[in-house]
Amino acid sequence: MSANPSPLAAAPGGGTRTLQDRALRLFIVLSAFFCVNAALAEFIGVKIFALEDTLRIAPLQWNLFGQTGSLNFTAGTLLWPIVFLMTDVVNEFFGRRGVRFISWLATLLIAYGFVFAFAAIALAPAGWWVTAAQAQGVPDYQAAFAAIFGQGLWSIGGSLVAFMLGQLIDVSVFHRIRSATGEKHVWLRATGSTAVSQLVDSFVVLYIAFVLGPQHWPIPQFLAIGTVNYGYKMLAAFAMIPLIYLLRRWIHRYLGEARARQLREEAAAD
Repeated sequence: MSANPSPLAAAPGGGTRTLQDRALRLFIVLSAFFCVNAALAEFIGVKIFALEDTLRIAPLQWNLFGQTGSLNFTAGTLLWPIVFLMTDVVNEFFGRRGVRFISWLATLLIAYGFVFAFAAIALAPAGWWVTAAQAQGVPDYQAAFAAIFGQGLWSIGGSLVAFMLGQLIDVSVFHRIRSATGEKHVWLRATGSTAVSQLVDSFVVLYIAFVLGPQHWPIPQFLAIGTVNYGYKMLAAFAMIPLIYLLRRWIHRYLGEARARQLREEAAAD
């Protein structure tokens, strides 16, 4: 008796099974990596870290719009550059519909995650668990859990709106630049689309979460912090340019030149 056929084996009749299609497998991997990084960025973003202290350098005091401060960012900024990279790669090979699909999927998964985070907070904690981490300096585990995972609804809403708006702008600008330059200047369409989309994203999330939200930031503070965040994102986008070319080269080798060219042409016409 023969073993059960692998899901990647040839289909009956000699054709290729769906999961054997390298383009499909590539899209699944890129989508999964995009979604997990976007979700992780949202959840670890509750932590604010000091960049200068992390790098062990002297504080770099910025002065913008009459405001001063040091370089403090959410931990989510470590992952957003990877999200930008995945967006550009999906844009390059799977077009507008590919980016819109993974963007909506990520948004729904993030919202799903927050729903269950709040559900977990609402569960009655076991008495012994509340004090289980006192030796590590956490007197109330339930309060710490709620503080970390129970982000404010203004922050969650602002982040999701800014994320989707930024993604839709990114895909539009990417293809406008592609239409103007053809297949040349990969770095320009990738970085140019990020420059426009993150300009919107950086300010929309802060405006909803901290100006409209309960903290009611004054406009100068909103503009100053938004500008610093945008500056960081652009530096990260430029730093990712070599990775764009490396990943593009790997994809061409994985798919084969003919298949990769076909996908790029379909994406450009999307």
